[in-house]
Amino acid sequence: MSSAGNQRRPAVEVMLRPEELPESRAGTTDEESWARRLDRCPTPPPREEVKALEETIEELLRRLDEFCGITDAIRSDTSEILDETIPLIKGKVMDMNHVYAKVDKLEAFVKMVAHHISFLEAQVLEAEKSQGTFLNTVCKLFQRATASSLKNSQPPSAARSYDLPKLYRTEDFFPVNDVGTKYPTH
Repeated sequence: MSSAGNQRRPAVEVMLRPEELPESRAGTTDEESWARRLDRCPTPPPREEVKALEETIEELLRRLDEFCGITDAIRSDTSEILDETIPLIKGKVMDMNHVYAKVDKLEAFVKMVAHHISFLEAQVLEAEKSQGTFLNTVCKLFQRATASSLKNSQPPSAARSYDLPKLYRTEDFFPVNDVGTKYPTH
């Protein structure tokens, strides 16, 4: 045999147990020949490590699928929000802006009414001071009536006339035909 043939050993020799192997060559120890034979043997991958690795990969793939499902759900929710919900919200905002404008007008009206009431109240207080209380006024009227009938003198002087201040009209601020009014026009 040639030198290349000596280097190569048949597959049967690799499968044999050490005691069944032919004698090693001269100059090599049994351990060295045994190490050479083991190097030639294909080593199967460790089963437990492969299974653990496969399980880890399967778990990662499952989590990746869950993540993709969540992102798809977020995308569909986002498109639903953008296409359907936001236009509805915009419509409600516009409706509420009209309500806010009405509330602002009502607040201005209430302030104006409060101003007029305080003005009229001040005038009533001034009139009460100048004319006296109701009881005093009734007593004065009786006194004048008895005094004038007894004296047959001039009738009492005409009472000072009172001019009403120009006040607001509710219909100017809240038209009867306005949407949302309770009672229709007659």
